[in-house]
Amino acid sequence: MSAIYLDHAATTPLDPEVRAAILPWLGELFGNPSSAHGYGRRARAAVDDARDRVAAAAGCASREVVFTSGGTEADNLALRGVLERWGAERGRHLVVSAIEHEAVLATARELAEAGRADLTVVDCDRQGRIDPAAVASAVRPDTVLVSVMLANNEVGTVQDVPAIAASVRARNPRSLVHTDAVQALGRLPLGLGTLGVDLLSLSAHKAYGPQGVGALVAGHGVFPAAQITGGGQERERRSGTENVAGVVGFGAAAELARRRQETDAAELSRLAGWLTDLLTESVPGLEATGDPAVRLPGLCSFVVRGCRSELLLAVLDELGVCASAGSACSSGAPVPSHVLAAMGFGDLAGSALRLSLGRSTTGADVQAAAERVQVAVARVRGGGGIAAPIR
Repeated sequence: MSAIYLDHAATTPLDPEVRAAILPWLGELFGNPSSAHGYGRRARAAVDDARDRVAAAAGCASREVVFTSGGTEADNLALRGVLERWGAERGRHLVVSAIEHEAVLATARELAEAGRADLTVVDCDRQGRIDPAAVASAVRPDTVLVSVMLANNEVGTVQDVPAIAASVRARNPRSLVHTDAVQALGRLPLGLGTLGVDLLSLSAHKAYGPQGVGALVAGHGVFPAAQITGGGQERERRSGTENVAGVVGFGAAAELARRRQETDAAELSRLAGWLTDLLTESVPGLEATGDPAVRLPGLCSFVVRGCRSELLLAVLDELGVCASAGSACSSGAPVPSHVLAAMGFGDLAGSALRLSLGRSTTGADVQAAAERVQVAVARVRGGGGIAAPIR
C-alpha cells in the first residue's frame, strides 16, 4: 500500500530546484557573509539575492526582510521586539486572536503573565472568522500591537486582514499590525501594502523550502528591537551568522512560490474541495470545519464524532495516510485543539482531522485517501468496514 502524504501544512517536501540551489552551499561554497574576502563576498551576494527573491514573493522591499530561524522566531521577534521598542512610548497592550498559532498566542500570554504586557484575546465565530469590528473594539489608546493570522494552520480559515488592519488604524493610528502568514506563501497574495499590515511572518519549509529558516517582514521604519544580539547581522535586527544554505533555499522556494501561486492555488482548491465532498458525503458523523468559502487552498479540516484524533491518526498511518490533527508539537502527540475549542466545538476539539494537500497530490491520491479514511473511521468506531461506498 503506497503512502499518501497529506500533511503539507506541517511541512512540505524540498523542491528539487530548491535542493539544487542549496547543495553547493553545503560543499565547495562555505564563506561567512560578514567576511571581506572573496568567499565572504560570494556568500553575501547569495544572501542578498535570496533576500530579493523573498521580498518579491512577499510583496515588500528587500530591506524589509529580516531572516530568522523560522516562523516561530519571526512571530516572537514581532511581539517581543515591538513591545520592547515601543512599549514605553505607545503602551504595553497587545491584541491577538484566540486561534493564533502558539508562537503568537503562547508568547503573548507569557508576556502578560510576566507583567510585561496587558493582553486582550479576541474570540472567533463557529467557522473560525475574526470580526474586524471585534478587533477594533479591543483596541485601546495604549495598544502597541495587534496580531491576527492570515490563514489558520488548523482549519484553513482566511481572515480579512485588510479590513482588520483598517479597523485598527481607525481606532488607534499608532497601533502596529502583525500577521502570521506562514501558511500563505505560494497560496495567497501577500504584501505589506496589500494586507495593510506593518509586520508579516514567513517560513520556508511551508513552501517547499528547507526547515530552520524564515523571515519577519518589517515595514520601513518599523524595526522591532533585536531579540538575539551580538554581531549585528541583519542590519542589527537579528544577530548571528546567516544560515547561508537555508537562506539560499528560502530564496529559491520563494521564487517558485511566486511563479506558481496562481496555478498551485487553483489546483489545490479543486482537489481539496473534492476530498471534502467525498468525506462529508460518505462518513457519518464527520463535519468539515473552518470557513467553507474563504479558506487556504489545499487544506481540509474535520471533526469526526466517535473518533479520538490519536487513534484515528494511528490507524491512518497504518493504512499509509500521513495526516495530522492540527498544529505539530514537540511531543508529536495530538492534544485537543485550542482552535476548535475557541470555535465552540467543545469535546470535539479532541476529534480533529486535518488533511493538507500539496503540489504532488493527485486525483488518485484523493480517491484513495477518502477510501482509507472511511476504513480508519470504521475501525476506530469498532465497525471494521467501510461506512459507505465512494462515488
